[in-house]
Amino acid sequence: MHVDRDTLATALYVKIDDELKASPQYARYRPVVGLAPQITDAELITLAVLQVLLGYPNEARWVRHARAHLRHLFPFMPKQPGYNKRLRALTSQITRLIRVLTLDTDLWQHPVRIADSTPVECGRSRETVKRSHLAGWAGYGYCASHSRRFWGLRLHLITTVHGLPVAFALATPKTDEREVLLDLFDLDQQGLLTHPDGLLLIVDKGYRDAATEAQLNARDVTVIRPAYKGEAPRPGRPLLRALRQSIESVNQTFKGQLDLERHGGRTITGVTVRVLQRVLALTATIWHNWHTGQPVLRSLVAYDH
Repeated sequence: MHVDRDTLATALYVKIDDELKASPQYARYRPVVGLAPQITDAELITLAVLQVLLGYPNEARWVRHARAHLRHLFPFMPKQPGYNKRLRALTSQITRLIRVLTLDTDLWQHPVRIADSTPVECGRSRETVKRSHLAGWAGYGYCASHSRRFWGLRLHLITTVHGLPVAFALATPKTDEREVLLDLFDLDQQGLLTHPDGLLLIVDKGYRDAATEAQLNARDVTVIRPAYKGEAPRPGRPLLRALRQSIESVNQTFKGQLDLERHGGRTITGVTVRVLQRVLALTATIWHNWHTGQPVLRSLVAYDH
């Protein structure tokens, strides 16, 4: 089946609209009396996904582009301030929709998960750090993969082998990765981090810890990790070598194609919704590619122009 940007936008809009109507308790509150919005929440969230896929981190430029080229999909286009305000108010709905799209595939039923974290830079100059509204949440950290220090947050991800995000969190770089990993398992309510036959979790050396491994084993999770120096070879080494690069590729998709490091957020809500935009965009792409039988589930090529 041929796929393109418009087919993805249409399918995603219908799915979001149906979900919001079927679960009105999760919809954003609106007073009974008053003017009805000229663009629905489903349309706005779909528009936000297209913004990321088409590579427009700047909202003002995106609204100008959408007004000129997407009128056939969105008859009414809000101005940039209204778009920004509405989008920031939809954080909880976007989070829920990521889960809905994930559960609408059978990819999450695979018994293997991969965990990693990646920096989300929020500022570079000392003046930015001192004045930022993110102070107290964002902080200084070190990225071993690129041998550099940064000021910002860390995006913690657990994905399937297909790159589908099933759990994620934003945290200060000072927070131990193992603590966040355990918290993600504690907060799992949809069973995305369980499997009837036991779950295999692939991690890198940053997650090596006897106490953490024991807690995960108690949850019927088998940890596949690099061995310590001098430690006997651990089972699962071929799987570790084959799949470890998968999560690195997902991180590169977020940074290279979805502009994660150019999110432009300056407040806690602003950063949160912009990161969620990117997680939803990747999830929606994999969801649509799965439903249409595409050979490469994580490919964005058909939708980025």
